[in-house]
Amino acid sequence: MLKKYLLTFIVILSSVYYVFPSGKGLFKDNNLQLETRLHYGFLLSHHLELEKFNSHFGAFEVSLQKATYGTHRWEKEYDYPLVGLSFWASNLGGFEEIGNGYALFPYINFPLCRNNESTLNFRLGLGLGYLGNKFNNKTNYKNFAIGSHLNVAANLLIEYRRTISKRVVLSGGLALTHFSNGTTKTPNYGLNILTANISVTYFLKNPKRYGGNMILPELFPFEFDGRKYLEVNFSFAFSNKDMSQSVGERFWIYAAYANIMKRVSYKSKFGLGVDLTADMSDKFLLEKEDTENLYAPSAFIKTGVSAAYELMISRMSILFNLGIYVGGKYKQRGDAYQRITLKYLIRKDLFLNMVLNSQGGAADYIGIGVGYQFNFIYKRDIKH
Repeated sequence: MLKKYLLTFIVILSSVYYVFPSGKGLFKDNNLQLETRLHYGFLLSHHLELEKFNSHFGAFEVSLQKATYGTHRWEKEYDYPLVGLSFWASNLGGFEEIGNGYALFPYINFPLCRNNESTLNFRLGLGLGYLGNKFNNKTNYKNFAIGSHLNVAANLLIEYRRTISKRVVLSGGLALTHFSNGTTKTPNYGLNILTANISVTYFLKNPKRYGGNMILPELFPFEFDGRKYLEVNFSFAFSNKDMSQSVGERFWIYAAYANIMKRVSYKSKFGLGVDLTADMSDKFLLEKEDTENLYAPSAFIKTGVSAAYELMISRMSILFNLGIYVGGKYKQRGDAYQRITLKYLIRKDLFLNMVLNSQGGAADYIGIGVGYQFNFIYKRDIKH
């Protein structure tokens, strides 16, 4: 059941991301590009069980993307990035246990530095992945990598792009593509694929260049009106963890988060967070260790405190939390945790969120939920 909810959430969020932030859609404006990219690389064997799949192989990627040119403020602030949708495919070395791999993900490609003819870019993509085969304890027990066909696919790319003519761009770079289901189905070691790549990009029409006489940008709230404020946001998420391989059961996870953030620029917020996580697998394992004790909720509800950073991209943002658990008796992978939250504002004070929580370098759970935020104004300067 959770997988259906997770799929629905990712598809909706990916679609919103694909058309964001104008709501007009990628096809509405010009500056469209068609890009083809060839990859060659290998699977990173980050677990001993994955050594079996050591191999070099190729991958193919085709993308439809738009070169932004300044119709919205965020485009200018991020130096006119590329936004698009990509389809990625590979035979993953031809191993029958894994099968072919496919991914469909929206992305945003940020320029890190540029001159008139070339740019150094960093691309971030997140969407859906599909693997042709999965673990089965009877028919495919040698696949220790992943226990589900459907997965989350993440793609990181750093590249050098050079303009060859008015409508043609060449690029080359390195990419990391990751498949994981966030322990919604075990095993979940995940696949990490490192590739070198080259691409050719073609403008479908004569492009509009960035900058120039464009629409004046909107200001974010309270930017110049003399008010100083903190943003307070509350959210919750739920998930379902598969531990059928070890204990033969699945467990629900319920989590609540609160963050106090200070906006320091158009792009960035810094702050502190606190969260409560009720992982029913912790309760199960506690009671299994000592069947005579009935544990209070404080024993299996983990309390965490964290430092927070949020990167703003119009209605969308990425929130990073790095913290430690200070409460709860059972912590399967230690006290430290990391959390990445993808947020999308559906109105000024209400947002959807997708959460990836990890401990000890491994995914703990993927959760989905909603949140609410408001501004606490602590100083008003009257301007004359």
